[in-house]
Amino acid sequence: MTWAQKAAAVLENEHVRLHPVTEADREGIRAVAMDPDIWRYFVSAVENEADFKVFFDTCLADQAAGRRVVFVVTDKSSGRIAGSMCYGNLAEADARLEIGWSWLGRDFRGKGVNRWVKYLLLEHAFERLDAERVEFKTDVLNEQARRGLRNIGATEEGVLRSFNYMPGGRRRDAVFYSVLRAEWPRVKEHLLTGGA
Repeated sequence: MTWAQKAAAVLENEHVRLHPVTEADREGIRAVAMDPDIWRYFVSAVENEADFKVFFDTCLADQAAGRRVVFVVTDKSSGRIAGSMCYGNLAEADARLEIGWSWLGRDFRGKGVNRWVKYLLLEHAFERLDAERVEFKTDVLNEQARRGLRNIGATEEGVLRSFNYMPGGRRRDAVFYSVLRAEWPRVKEHLLTGGA
């Protein structure tokens, strides 16, 4: 069984539930994803129905091909879809993967959803997939995401300048963060006791 196959599990605790995306999730994701604020620092933009179709179809195709595991995040207190987060850049031979492509709808930001989703994804990566390194990257301009990554206990590693194009043609400087296997017990305790 490949890492992508093993990673594509239902993950949940009393706060959130994550399941691999399916076609049946299209309308629920659309209801949250049409907020332009979500896409300000994303490498793709969802501004209209055509953009959403490309975005969602790419999620399904990437998942089917094993390039990413795209999780739909459900907030258990409301029963509503809150957003999506992914495993990607799955380098099984190096025991390394990325958590990214992360977004939450307006109603779910600042409510602890990010903390619990990242906890479940990190726990699964380190305790079931036996990852040695989990990495994250974001736009150097995205202060909210950077603060969120620090709050979950990730270590900032540095900036890769002119990393990729953004919608509109700007070149993004990408800042990388990571959690290593040796750090996971401390990060886990931090998340369980109220960090982030």
